[in-house]
Amino acid sequence: MNRRERQAVILRLVQDRAISTQSELAQALRDEGHDVVQTTVSRDIGELGLVKVRAPSGRLVYAAPGAGDADRLRAIGAAMRRYAIGVEAASGGLVIVTTPSGYASALAQAIDEGGHPSIAGTLAGDNTIFIAAKDGTPGRELCDELAGHLADGAA
Repeated sequence: MNRRERQAVILRLVQDRAISTQSELAQALRDEGHDVVQTTVSRDIGELGLVKVRAPSGRLVYAAPGAGDADRLRAIGAAMRRYAIGVEAASGGLVIVTTPSGYASALAQAIDEGGHPSIAGTLAGDNTIFIAAKDGTPGRELCDELAGHLADGAA
């Protein structure tokens, strides 16, 4: 099997299975009859640009680049519905999110881990989060998007 064929198999495997480690991936390839060593798998992971994303089980698993973006954004939405009680735009590209007392840090962490393309970062207190929009992203637009997550949870 040549490199291109092996890498095509790797992409299929990470799409079809929850594979968390290089050794699991090497074993999955061997189970399909491909003779590989972990160093080859490691090089293939780098060349393919595989990333780790959180599976529904909570485990970090390999995925093709960009495959986890929608999942990460869904995770931000779920965290907003779980913890946020209000969202408002402030001047200078800031968005203020309020939570019940003690929940701001958990929500800010979920937002940071989500890697939203329009969010530069968060700063959390006890029940308030300041979210800084990246340059070129209007705070009002980001506010409306985040507030939309709260509306998604309303029945």
